[in-house]
Amino acid sequence: MIFLERRNYLHKIFLATIYFSDILFTMKKRWSTSISAMYNIGFHLIWCPKYRKRILVGAIEKRLKELLVEKAKKIGIQIDTMEVMPDHVHLFVKSRPTQTPSYIVQQLKGYTARALRKEFKDLFKALPSLWTRSYYCESVGHISEKTVKRSILDQKKQ
Repeated sequence: MIFLERRNYLHKIFLATIYFSDILFTMKKRWSTSISAMYNIGFHLIWCPKYRKRILVGAIEKRLKELLVEKAKKIGIQIDTMEVMPDHVHLFVKSRPTQTPSYIVQQLKGYTARALRKEFKDLFKALPSLWTRSYYCESVGHISEKTVKRSILDQKKQ
């Protein structure tokens, strides 16, 4: 009888360990941490070539994707999703709280423009610069804007 109780107890501990390790694994995927913060910061970024020219095709598209991944690793951001269309670039990136969207876009656009202009000289003779100055940015989080607003308004009620 004692053997069965001990076995049942150990089985419960084993299941609890699996459950909590699964939770921790999920948290690890969703949140990142630093010495002073726990965060989940994502940005949807879009930018276009100058004059919205449809030049991001073929070898240029392939090389642009490689350069974006390379630079993202150097500056410490994670490209979660990337799509290069003939006339614009879509990125969903995860970053640290110390990195602003403007810094990320500046680094990615500057690096790719220099490298692509070096490699594809004849193609860019007609363009004064590869990218426009503008970009689109939207912050993306796990919790919706509506939920955050409701939570803030409900603070006094607790």
